[in-house]
Amino acid sequence: MPKKTNPNEIPDETAVDTPTEPINEFPAANKADTADETLFDLQPLTDASLEPTVVPEIDDFIANDETSKPGNPTELELDIPEQPFEPKNEAQSDGNETPEFAKKPGRTRKTVENQTFESQFDSTAEKTPRKRRTRANTIVSIDESRSVETSADRRNNDLLDLVESLKSKKILSGTIQGVERSADNANLSYAVIYYGDFKIIIPADELVDPPADFRDRSPGDVMHYMVTKRLGAEIDYIIKGVDKTGIAAASRLEAMAAKRKEYYFGADRDGNNLLYEGINAEARVVSVIRAGIFVDLFGVETYIALRELSYQRGVDAAAQFQPGQRVLVKILSIDRSNRNKIEVAASVKQATENPYEKALRKYVPGSRYVGTVSVVDTNGVFVSLDGGVDCLCSYPKRGRPPRGSRVTVRIIGVNYEANRIWGAITHMTIAR
Repeated sequence: MPKKTNPNEIPDETAVDTPTEPINEFPAANKADTADETLFDLQPLTDASLEPTVVPEIDDFIANDETSKPGNPTELELDIPEQPFEPKNEAQSDGNETPEFAKKPGRTRKTVENQTFESQFDSTAEKTPRKRRTRANTIVSIDESRSVETSADRRNNDLLDLVESLKSKKILSGTIQGVERSADNANLSYAVIYYGDFKIIIPADELVDPPADFRDRSPGDVMHYMVTKRLGAEIDYIIKGVDKTGIAAASRLEAMAAKRKEYYFGADRDGNNLLYEGINAEARVVSVIRAGIFVDLFGVETYIALRELSYQRGVDAAAQFQPGQRVLVKILSIDRSNRNKIEVAASVKQATENPYEKALRKYVPGSRYVGTVSVVDTNGVFVSLDGGVDCLCSYPKRGRPPRGSRVTVRIIGVNYEANRIWGAITHMTIAR
C-alpha cells in the first residue's frame, strides 16, 4: 500500500521555505494555464513587489467570454510554451518569507492573436477621435485641373497684366470712370480707371495734349475741363508704376505714340501704309460738344465738325453721340510730315451711304407728307421726312412753327442730281 503523502510536506530536494499556503506542482502543460518562459525569470521578489501576472486576467477574460464555452474553441489563445515550474536552489530564508518565484511579466511579441486580444481587452478605454486636418481655401474640382476662377486668381491675373504692361510696354484699354483733383494741388487733375481691384490714375498732362492757347484761363482749370469732358471714353494706356496698395500710374500719351507708330508708319506685306486717304476705319468718340465730336483714330485725336456727322441739317451732336461710342469714319486726308503731331481729317457721314439717293425716289411732287421741323433759320424751315431727308419750306403765313412741331408738307420739286427737295407747309400741329 503506497505511503500517504502529507500535502504540506515539502520534498527534500527543494530548498524553499514553507509558504503560507500550500503549493502544488503545476499540472500537465496546457497552453491556457502555462505561462510563457519570458513571463517568469524565477528571481526572488519581495512581498511588496508581488503583482498579479497577466495569466489570471486572461483566464478571467476567457471565462467571461461567450465563445469560451466547453466544446467551443477559444478564438483568443496565447502562444505559451509547455514547460513545468522548476524552482532554483537558493539559500533558505528565516521561515517567515514567502518564496518569490515570479517577476513582473515582460513584453510579449505582438502577433495577430495578441493584437486581436489587446484590441478587445482595451475596448473599455475611451479613444479620442483623430481631428481632421483641413487646409484653408481648399477647392474640390470636377476635373483634374480646376476651371473655375476665384477672386484671388482674378486679382493675380490682373496684377500680372499690369506688370507685363510696365515691363514690356503692352497697351491696355479701359474706360475713364472718374476724374479727381488733388487736394494739395488744385492744378493737378487725373483720370481714374479701374482694372479689376486695381485703381489706375492718369494725370491730366499724360491724358491729353495741352491747348496752344489757354485764353487767359488757369491752365489747371482748362486741363481739368478737358479731362472731365472725356468721362466715359474708352482709351489706351501703358502702366508706368504699380503700388502695393493697389494703385497704379499710367500714361495715355505714350500708348497713343505707340499706336501712331504702328498704324501710320507701319506697312502691310505689299509695303503700303495701313491707313491712307479714302479708307474707312473705326474710331472711338472721346469727347462731345454741340458743334462736333472728338475721336481717337489710332493714336490721333481729331475733331469732326457737325457738317461731317450727318446728311441732315441741324443735328445736335450731343444728342446722337456720346463718349465711349465707336463710329465708322472715312479718312479724308493724312499729314505725316511731323511724326510727333500727325494731322488727320475724317468724316462720319461719308463713311455711310447717302440716304438722299434712295429716299428722294419715294416722294412724288404734288403729294403731301408728314414730317417734323428740324431747323428754322434765315433760309426757311427745314422739315425732316422719313428716310433722313430734309425738305426746305418757306415760312407759312400763319407764322413760323417751333422746332419739333409736326407739320404736313406738300412737295413742290425734287432735284435728283443735287439731292435737294423743297415744298410748302400746309398744316402744322403745335404742342401746348
